[in-house]
Amino acid sequence: MFSYRRRLLFPVRVEHPDPRFGKILLEHYGGRDSEYSAATQYLNHRSNMMNHYVRELLGLIAAEETSHMEMIAVAINKLGGPPLSYVNSKGIPWNMGYVDQSLDPITMLQADVEAEVRARVLYNLHLTMTNDPGLKAMISFLGSREDVHKYLFEKAQMMLLRAAAPNEFSGLIYEYRRSLQTLE
Repeated sequence: MFSYRRRLLFPVRVEHPDPRFGKILLEHYGGRDSEYSAATQYLNHRSNMMNHYVRELLGLIAAEETSHMEMIAVAINKLGGPPLSYVNSKGIPWNMGYVDQSLDPITMLQADVEAEVRARVLYNLHLTMTNDPGLKAMISFLGSREDVHKYLFEKAQMMLLRAAAPNEFSGLIYEYRRSLQTLE
């Protein structure tokens, strides 16, 4: 299911080193609301999701979150930030407490929506903390992708709540793939 592409999902351009901002970006690498937390949570939810299409959606978004993590790593390195490890900007190690362990499909998707909202808030905050145009573009891109994920998780949740017909769920995968077409 997962594949590796040599190019980043979005170009990471940094005009000048800024180790301080590189350290701040660790929040997106190994913090509570990081790309790592999201990918781990969505993979876990995928493993426990009975609906085939929602399970596929969770896998696709988890894979994309790992590509976001790669972009963050490249940005931190270009900024001259600290060595990468699974810690937040204060050096606190990542832990499994950051990952929702729900088993109910509706509760899982709600936790996923909330994770996307928190990530978006964090990106919005960090967008105000740099004047680098390349970093602003990358952060804006990542925030916009969080919005797409949130929308699709909310839609999947509503479809499960109203017991939508199985063929309706295929639209989730179509919408996800369509959202990526503008990136290519």
